[in-house]
Amino acid sequence: MKGVTAVRRKKLRRNNKYLPAQPYAFMAAPGDRPGPSTPLSHKIFFIVVLLWCSCVTNAYSQTDSLVLKNNDIMVGEIKSMTNGVLTIETPYSKKDFTVEWSGIRSVYSKTNFLISLQDGKNINGSIRSGEGNKVYINSFTGEKMEATMDDVVYLKGIKSKFWGRTYAAVDLGLNITKANNQREFSVRSSFGYAGNKWQGDVYYNDLRSKRDSVEETKRTEFGLSVKYFLPKGWFLAGSLDFLSNTEQALDLRTTGKIGAGYSIFRTNKMYWSLGAGFSLNNESFTTDKESRSSYEAVAFSALNLFDIGDFSLSNTIFAYRSLTEADRWRVDFSLDTKYDLPLDLYIKLGLTFNYDNQPAIAGNDFDYVLIFSIGWEFNK
Repeated sequence: MKGVTAVRRKKLRRNNKYLPAQPYAFMAAPGDRPGPSTPLSHKIFFIVVLLWCSCVTNAYSQTDSLVLKNNDIMVGEIKSMTNGVLTIETPYSKKDFTVEWSGIRSVYSKTNFLISLQDGKNINGSIRSGEGNKVYINSFTGEKMEATMDDVVYLKGIKSKFWGRTYAAVDLGLNITKANNQREFSVRSSFGYAGNKWQGDVYYNDLRSKRDSVEETKRTEFGLSVKYFLPKGWFLAGSLDFLSNTEQALDLRTTGKIGAGYSIFRTNKMYWSLGAGFSLNNESFTTDKESRSSYEAVAFSALNLFDIGDFSLSNTIFAYRSLTEADRWRVDFSLDTKYDLPLDLYIKLGLTFNYDNQPAIAGNDFDYVLIFSIGWEFNK
């Protein structure tokens, strides 16, 4: 588990069944009824208590419950499960609890979730455990499905039509050095939305570096992407990316990509997909070099590892082979290592690398950025 201990709930033995303890069971013995001589104030108080207990019982009936593999029970509201870690809000703690999905034996919920399975299928519905490792999913459309606990790779409680499906992150980096009065500032941000069969993402990254007697270095990236999930792990993907980089004399590089891919692994421990497609690349430069356009074949890989404690690792590689320019190759590579902190904060070490064997300025065929930053993520 992730910084969390299991919680034991008190139970009351009744009729050979374990039931939640009633908070006001001490108020009256079985069969007691307020007699005609009971003062009016007592009657009113008794009615208020009954109404309050009714509300509590109704609220309790709407909660979710987990049975852990060590037989502990947790009751509350399941908020999400991502990267193999489930988050649950309980009435007996101000802070949410996090539990490893692999440490859960059974889950019982009437909450509406966006549920993702290993085969790439996304369902809106509720989930409850059956015999053994089985789970039953009831979709909004009335469809009933059977899967296993291991098949479930993502849960997101749907509280609204839009915000319940979103996720976002932003991190900042700052470096100030006395030598040459160097100042460096970076920001990396992303926002995404998960639909039933598709996913959309937007990102913005900016780096500014300045020091005495040297021209300011600027690197700005912006892009958006859409992925549509097909059966059996296949998907279609499209993206539009913009890059401006003074190091490579790029005033603006615009790259549009379309392609298809396959999720080789999609579990609670890792995600790895491969794909291929085509891209159209348009470039304008800060030098006298003429603008150019080219069609390219592209291959890509995306890897995420998250079963390594509070650490997670993500890596993407795009390799481009020009179809209209002789012997031109380009590579975009990124590697991020993140360590989770309390309050949805994290620290991140990120590397971005760009290679072009036919750059605008001879000798500037590659550029890289290594950033250490602190950030915050939203995924509620």
